[in-house]
Amino acid sequence: MAVRSWVVSANDPATDFPLQNLPYGVFRHEHSTRIGVAIGDQILDLRACATDGLLRPIASEWVGACTSEVLNQFMALGPPAWSALRRQLTVLLADPQVQSRVEPLLVPMRAAEMHLPAQIGDYTDFYASIHHATRVGKLFRPDNPLLPNYKYVPIGYHGRASSIVVSGREIIRPSGQTKSPTATEPVFGLSRSLDYELEVGMFVGPGNPLGQPIPIDQAEQHIFGLCLVNDWSARDIQSWEYQPLGPFLAKNFATTISPWIIPMDALAPYRVPAAPRPEGDPSPLAYLKSDDSTHTVIDLKLEVYLQSEKMRKSEIKPVQLSTGNLRDLYWSLAQLFTHHASNGCNLRPGDLLATGTISGPEQGSEGCLLEMKHRAEPIKLPTGETRAFLEDGDMVSFRGYCQAPGLPRVGFGECTGTINPPNSSPV
Repeated sequence: MAVRSWVVSANDPATDFPLQNLPYGVFRHEHSTRIGVAIGDQILDLRACATDGLLRPIASEWVGACTSEVLNQFMALGPPAWSALRRQLTVLLADPQVQSRVEPLLVPMRAAEMHLPAQIGDYTDFYASIHHATRVGKLFRPDNPLLPNYKYVPIGYHGRASSIVVSGREIIRPSGQTKSPTATEPVFGLSRSLDYELEVGMFVGPGNPLGQPIPIDQAEQHIFGLCLVNDWSARDIQSWEYQPLGPFLAKNFATTISPWIIPMDALAPYRVPAAPRPEGDPSPLAYLKSDDSTHTVIDLKLEVYLQSEKMRKSEIKPVQLSTGNLRDLYWSLAQLFTHHASNGCNLRPGDLLATGTISGPEQGSEGCLLEMKHRAEPIKLPTGETRAFLEDGDMVSFRGYCQAPGLPRVGFGECTGTINPPNSSPV
């Protein structure tokens, strides 16, 4: 039987944050910003735990990192520190004998304001879903959707860390250069083809010195945890600017992440065998091939919801647009991580690596609106509205969770953003 917490809401089967999860985030409450851990509908204040001596069983250096205003210092400590704190937090939140000391250190989630969990120095976005790459490729190259390098090298680009925002922040519709196929010259103006991209992000832990690659079998020791990522994309700007150097202004105006980082230890029970590569596909090069014959991936279910402004005014709940799964990626998290460092690139604590759009093989598993253009019918909302791309007032929400027989639901919370026109509201 799963261990239960004395925090009643953590035992609700529908919660994203049972005792078996314990994700990390940064919150603000009563004019103070600090690191917290989600448990049910509460946040455990780690600085308060340290001050009250509740973290003494772990090393003092590790305790000190818990009193910071961001997670970078704790991320840098590596798996021994992460596991030790997790064990201690589990005791504090499960043992009724310490409840009277710990309960006053809980903050209701509704009373807290979530911030970015780390100071993100660098952000890299990959293109790891072959289903996404194939669907998008068919729109532009029907006879040759995948470029020759796709099955050999994990494709990625360096994004803009400064425009990463936490869930709930409004997204301002960007402007840029666009050129219609029939026009002779481009124009500058608001993007009319605004899209979302359903992704999962990895936060870097210890990282590596400049010039020192990370072997594939050590890669996951450097992954602190996972979050949800929405890499907002202006498709009309993207189609004009992306050649020859790839994404630029169509991507860097905003990226939304969920506020809670789910530890890899919490996701371990939900690992499943990785699917073999399709017959005829090349085997990964040696540096991307693990010696572990039981190579696994995480069975993480992902959902996309949309609610228009008209739906909100009519009190109509968001509608689900698609569902996907992290296990459907062509390249694993470890392969993405190892490839990024394979040339000696130094990854640093708090850096963010994202998977790229996650899509499955069947209709209904598309990770962005652009992919849905192959459908026979446009997206229809309960209000009678239709969508090809996002309109002002649209709220997009991502949800992610792991669930298996005999195991509690381990969720990611929400990754949400609402599209606003320029200067419509304070940012």
